[in-house]
Amino acid sequence: MANVVVVGAQWGDEGKGKLVDWLSERADVIVRFQGGHNAGHTLVIDGEVYKLSLLPSGIVRKGKLSVIGNGVVLDPWALLDEMERLRAKGVEITPENFAVAENAPLILPVHRDLDVMREAAAGKGKIGTTGRGIGPAYEDKVGRRSVRVADLADEATLDSRLDRLLAHHDALRKGLGAEPIDRAALKAQLLEVAPRLLPYARPVWQVLGERRRAGDRILFEGAQGALLDIDFGTYPYVTSSNTTAGMAATGSGLGPNAIDFVLGIVKAYTTRVGEGPFPTELHDEVGKRLGERGHEFGTVTGRQRRCGWFDAVLVRQTCAIGGVTGIALTKLDVLDGFDELKICVGYELDGRRLDHLPAAAEQQARVKPIYETLEGWSESTEGARSWADLPAAAVKYVRRVEELIGCPVALLSTSPEREDTILVTDPFAD
Repeated sequence: MANVVVVGAQWGDEGKGKLVDWLSERADVIVRFQGGHNAGHTLVIDGEVYKLSLLPSGIVRKGKLSVIGNGVVLDPWALLDEMERLRAKGVEITPENFAVAENAPLILPVHRDLDVMREAAAGKGKIGTTGRGIGPAYEDKVGRRSVRVADLADEATLDSRLDRLLAHHDALRKGLGAEPIDRAALKAQLLEVAPRLLPYARPVWQVLGERRRAGDRILFEGAQGALLDIDFGTYPYVTSSNTTAGMAATGSGLGPNAIDFVLGIVKAYTTRVGEGPFPTELHDEVGKRLGERGHEFGTVTGRQRRCGWFDAVLVRQTCAIGGVTGIALTKLDVLDGFDELKICVGYELDGRRLDHLPAAAEQQARVKPIYETLEGWSESTEGARSWADLPAAAVKYVRRVEELIGCPVALLSTSPEREDTILVTDPFAD
């Protein structure tokens, strides 16, 4: 059976939630493989709205196994709160339908503290983190001082992990003018949460291997977007993990040969939350109109998203880096009613034309978009479920996007409702 990775191909907020939900109905296992609770999905099912940050989208569907992989940094309190909110909506969550990688690193209160203190100290140099401790938790993972899920099962191991962790963090806090960590209080918090989290802890790599051998369809669900990747994003205005499809293998414990199809989610225009370069950003009435029509506010942060025209240069770049097989183009209906539409087809930098976004932050901030203008359409595309339902100009727009990014459209989304989707290529096809 085919296994599918779903990743954002822009700066996140591309509408992955709806598409993952649409695909999860046909999958048996849904896996989150990176990030933390700094990203969110909004699902609309039979009129009920579900806002997810950590839990995989499949959790709202019966008969599916939802998994948090080892590539995720896990805030246990945020997870348990989210579980309770979903249970209040009638969603069943048990160790039979939900598993957490036992080697996943934890986000602790000390990580949240450090995140906030460093952003405040950075002043104009801030990078726009969500303040949820994601970056510091990944730093501790790489620094080999994380408390991991499995450590909660053994108090002696937990003591050793805390000693190493606090030796590092107390020194940082002193430099930032903060009080030392209350070790006893932190340990007590962890021991209190342990019995609530440990029933879900599993060797996820083994569970997924067994399910794959049994012929189950596995859907790998990414968070954020490729342009926030720690290596290939608009550094340093990025997240602290790899957000491209390759992370699905290492962030879950299944090898690269488990991946059969990479679906890149792409918005029909471009948005970004927080700081950092944005070549096609619009500060005029058009940008305002895109934001209002697209309801562009972050699921987790509530921050207003910056809006601009579609950037084919960036998406071509992320599709190449991420090995994207096909894209799902979302929010086409937001473009309804524009007399003309623009697509960025290249950049100008110091009199030179570029066909990619340079790596240097200073150059990224100075590139100027080169636009191609296309005819708009006055008819509505909202709710379209076949090509025949689309205006000719809308079809032409989609086809031009395919040409410019060098990647075919596999799915086309025309509203937040999951049924309003045009299937061109089935990602799960054998």
